[in-house]
Amino acid sequence: MNWLISQTDDLATCHALRRIVFIEEQNVSEAEEVDGRDGEALHVLATVDGKALGCARILIAEGVAKIGRVCVLKQARGTGLGAAIIESCLDVARDQPGVIKAKLGAQTHALAFYEKLGFTAFGPVYDDAGIPHRDMERTL
Repeated sequence: MNWLISQTDDLATCHALRRIVFIEEQNVSEAEEVDGRDGEALHVLATVDGKALGCARILIAEGVAKIGRVCVLKQARGTGLGAAIIESCLDVARDQPGVIKAKLGAQTHALAFYEKLGFTAFGPVYDDAGIPHRDMERTL
């Protein structure tokens, strides 16, 4: 699979992908998914042959890049695209002045996926939109 992953201002496409994965597949409420923070975030979009298949956003605060809203459409899961999106987010984070750490809230079923990418879990399991999560971080 030949993908292109880059920073984007195409929020409509990111929102469409997130709607499919989070609202339709995972039953996250629209109110929880649309939190009003996209305007302050950096966004990464993954395409294959011009078709959008995944995205993520990065919020920067106090030297930390918080990666979130990571999603990959069903047909592209298991291809390595998710890992490539995270690596792209880490590259974007490294380019931000003063950012030294990346953090994310991982769905507990995805902990091993993020551990392979260098993240370490910390703190207790918590509920986010009805889905168990755990915080993870790594240095850049």
